[in-house]
Parts: sequence; C-alpha cells; structure tokens
Amino acid sequence: MILYTRNWCGFCTLVTRTAATLGATIEERNIWQNRKWRQELIDGRGCASVPVLRRNCADGSSDWMPESGDIVRYLSEHYGKAGPPD
Repeated sequence: MILYTRNWCGFCTLVTRTAATLGATIEERNIWQNRKWRQELIDGRGCASVPVLRRNCADGSSDWMPESGDIVRYLSEHYGKAGPPD
C-alpha cells in the first residue's frame, strides 16, 4: 500500500498516525518532496488532493482510496483489534 501525502496536511497526519498505531506497513509518498509522486497521483486520480491510499491488486491494477475517514476506517477494519488482515 502507498499513502500519498503532503506537508502541513492534518488529514494526512491523522491517517499516518492511525497506520502507525495499528501497525500497518504503508509506504508514504510526500507529493511536495517528489514531483514524480505527484504526477503518479494525478495520473491515477486526475487530481493532486491528499491523502490517498493506493492499493495494488494481484492483477496489476490499482485501487485508489481518497478521503481520510474512509482510509482510517479501512485500516481499522483490516489492521485493528477485530482481527488480522485478510
């Protein structure tokens, strides 16, 4: 999983702290630190708004999940105390 973020983004901080608390391993890509990562986000989603979680599928496709609330909910469901990841 890859999390696209930027500096000074409270929603990004919420997601990264949640992932750390739950022990989820996520590669973080700050779009302000690397233009290539920003372009990846634009190519995949059509815009550069963050945070966005990219999940790579077994068939080579990617699933893009915007919205911090949705990302936190996904992480909690898959990495929370309810059980191990599927």
